[in-house]
This record gives sequence, C-alpha cells and structure tokens, in this order.
Amino acid sequence: MLVALRHPRSWPDLIGLAWAARRRGWWRRPPFLPLPPAGYLRWRNETAYGEPTATGSDRELLRYLRWAARMRRGSRTS
Repeated sequence: MLVALRHPRSWPDLIGLAWAARRRGWWRRPPFLPLPPAGYLRWRNETAYGEPTATGSDRELLRYLRWAARMRRGSRTS
C-alpha cells in the first residue's frame, strides 16, 4: 500500500480502519495479523467500483480513510 508511504498522515486512519475491519479470531490463524477478511475487501471493491478486483486511486483511498475515521468517531462534519 504505497499510499501510506506517500501520505504518512494517513497512518492513524489506516491503522484504525484495519483494526475496525479485522477478521474475528485473527490471532488463531496465520498470518496472525489483524487483517480484514478477503471477502470484505472484495465486497468493498465491488460495491465501490463494480469489480471485486478493482482498485481506486490514492485520492479515493485517502478520502475513504478519512470518512471511515469520522464514522468511527461518530462525527458527521468534515
């Protein structure tokens, strides 16, 4: 995920989203990382872009990370 390297300010939002979307029981199965389920990622891409393997631009990802962080905080304003 090169966008995180190019935009270090996005790290807290990226980590927060990864933690919020982590797979249940992630510590029981390799790779023992709190990653979102593959099905969730496919679903997100398909609902956003019409294809489960599609990817958005860096700008779109950054906007989504900020939006998701606001939603987790319960804030409706930008």
